[in-house]
Amino acid sequence: MALHAAAAPRAAGRGLPSSSPPPRAGGSRRSLSAASTPRSVAFAPPLQTRAVRTKAISSNDGAPGMNAPHVVCFGELLIDFVPTVSGVSLAEAPAFKKAPGGAPANVAVGIARLGGSSAFIGKVGDDEFGYMLADILKQNSVNTQGLLFDAHARTALAFVTLRSDGEREFMFYRNPSADMLLEEKELELDLIRTAKIFHHGSISLITEPCKTAHIAAAKAARDAGVLVSYDPNLRLPLWSSAEDARDGILSIWETADVIKISEEEVSFLTNGGDPYDDAVVKKLIHPNLKLLLITEGPDGCRYYSKEFSGKVSGLKVSAVDTTGAGDAFVAGILSQLATDFSLLQDEDRLREALKFANVCGALTVTERGAIPALPTREQVLDALTSVAA
Repeated sequence: MALHAAAAPRAAGRGLPSSSPPPRAGGSRRSLSAASTPRSVAFAPPLQTRAVRTKAISSNDGAPGMNAPHVVCFGELLIDFVPTVSGVSLAEAPAFKKAPGGAPANVAVGIARLGGSSAFIGKVGDDEFGYMLADILKQNSVNTQGLLFDAHARTALAFVTLRSDGEREFMFYRNPSADMLLEEKELELDLIRTAKIFHHGSISLITEPCKTAHIAAAKAARDAGVLVSYDPNLRLPLWSSAEDARDGILSIWETADVIKISEEEVSFLTNGGDPYDDAVVKKLIHPNLKLLLITEGPDGCRYYSKEFSGKVSGLKVSAVDTTGAGDAFVAGILSQLATDFSLLQDEDRLREALKFANVCGALTVTERGAIPALPTREQVLDALTSVAA
C-alpha cells in the first residue's frame, strides 16, 4: 500500500526543494550539475514501506483555486516506442523512436500547446522514463501537481507497430506499471474540483487500485459541477476479454457530459452495429449527455446533441502515424469548450470548433509519436487559413 510521504520543504518561491534529493530505491539518483536543467519534482525522504509517493512541482502549484487549470486530465502517462519505418512487425522493425504518450497526457499537452490551461493526474515510475515524462509535461506548461512517482513499479511502455497506412497495433509492458497503482487517497481532489472540465479514459478502470481512484476522481468532478469529458480509448490487449472491455467502458458511460469515440468503437460498443447508422449511434446517447462526437479519421467527425446533429469534414493529409490523432482532436474541442460552454447550444459555433479540432487531429498524424506531433494554435490556424484559401 502506498503511504503519504511528507513532501520535502521547498525553498521560497518556485523550483527545487531546499534540500538535495535522496537516492532512489534500487539505485542512485543522477546528480544535477550547475549546467543541467533542474528536475521539476520534490522528493520525500525514503520510507521502509511498500511504496513511496513523491509529487512533481508545477509552475502553478500552490493554494487550491489559484490559477486553477481549466482542464484536468486523469489517467496514464507512458513511453511509446514507434518503429522508424512503417508496414513492418515489431520483430522486423530496425529501430524504434522513443515518444512520450498516454491518451490523457496527450490531451493535457495538446490543450497547453493550443494556448489552454491543463493539468495531469496520474502516476509514473521512480525511474528515468518517469522523470523524462514529468519534464516533458512541465516543458509544455502542463500543471503536474497531481503527478506522482512510485518507487516499486516502472513507468509503462508500449511498442506500437505502424501499418503502411499509418494505423497502429500495440504491445504493452504493464505488469504492473506505476499508473496502475494510483490510490484514491493520493488524489489531488482540489485540483479536480476547481477545474472547468475533467477528462478521462477507460484504461485506468481495468485494475485496482487505480479503478477505485478513477471512479472517485470522476465523482469528485461531478459533485463539484465540473463538466466531465470521456474518451474510452479502447485498447483490447489490456483487457481480459472483449466483454470485460465493453462492460468496463459502459460502466461509467452515463456519468459523462461529453463523449468522444471512433467509428470502430461505435461498432464495438453496440456489438457490431453499423457506425454510420444514426439509429445505432443514438443507442449510445444517454439522457444527460450534452454532446456525442464520433471521429472518422480523414473524413472528419459527426456530432450529436439533444438539439442538433451533423457532420464536419476533415483535412486530408498523408498519414505517417495516427497514434495521437484522436487525442489531438479532443484537445482541440476541449480547449474551446473550456473558454465557452455555450458552444454546446450554438450549432454554427460548435461546427467551427469541430473544424478546428479536425485540423488538430490531421496535423498530428503527419509526424511520428503522439506528444511530439501535437500542433500549436498557430499551426492549426495557419492550416485553417490555407484550407479556406
